[in-house]
Amino acid sequence: MANTLSTKTLRDKYRAAQVQQALRNAVVAEKVCIVDNTDLKTISSPYLTAVAVTVQAVVGTYTPAAITTTDDTLTVADEFIAATHIFHFEEATSNFDLFFTANKGMTNALTTAVDKWVLNCLCEDGTGAYTTPAGGFTTSANVVTILSNIISKTAGYADALGGSYVVVENTDLTGIIQAQVGTAFNFADSAANNGLIGQMMGVDIYVVRSGTFVDETTSTVSGSKTWTNLGHRVGGVKKVSTYAAPRWMTFEEKGVTGKTGMEVAMICYAGFKQWTPWSALTIDITIA
Repeated sequence: MANTLSTKTLRDKYRAAQVQQALRNAVVAEKVCIVDNTDLKTISSPYLTAVAVTVQAVVGTYTPAAITTTDDTLTVADEFIAATHIFHFEEATSNFDLFFTANKGMTNALTTAVDKWVLNCLCEDGTGAYTTPAGGFTTSANVVTILSNIISKTAGYADALGGSYVVVENTDLTGIIQAQVGTAFNFADSAANNGLIGQMMGVDIYVVRSGTFVDETTSTVSGSKTWTNLGHRVGGVKKVSTYAAPRWMTFEEKGVTGKTGMEVAMICYAGFKQWTPWSALTIDITIA
């Protein structure tokens, strides 16, 4: 794979010292998952079966019940790679630092690829399920109903959990914005004056670009995973799943026989686990 420069990239009167970068997508996964960047390939979290309680008239006798321990393990099994080759003449005659630009571009690309991968794993592996009213988030009248159902499916636990969230695509915002502006006086005034509010009814709203939630079968997008998430969104409780990215990203430069310059590559690894005892707190939202 070789880098291709336009003639205006070479030494000419240049508008700026840095090439323009493509727009970057927002990343969400680190806000809703526990993140582990240690060197471990596996993370284990065994759990016990629920303890049953018997209510009976007073007799003073009981039957002990068996408790089973089940292993629950995250395994890092997928890698993400972005690579190119920068020829010596390209670097020597360029009006900006090609290696810095390549590093920045690869970092952005890998970050958004991992984020998309984690969000789709989250949507796929959560056992909570909810189907929206017809029109989904784009119908403003549905938004309060949808958020109410997300809250109802995750409320009532004694432990303080990470708070509720929903991840939507940018095309869903038409209904959400209208719902925010039309809901309650103070909230509506704030939304109307300040724009989109990232929380409504105590639910944090995160926005990703259209096309984030997809159907994939062990592809160059999903790696070892299979997803059926087209037309879906995800919500629930934060920090009940983990994604691991050992050492995060590594940048390599290496000489290649028969070519001047250097080959550059960015590599990272990832694993994801929706922990079983909490899987119902991650809700696969189907857009009707």
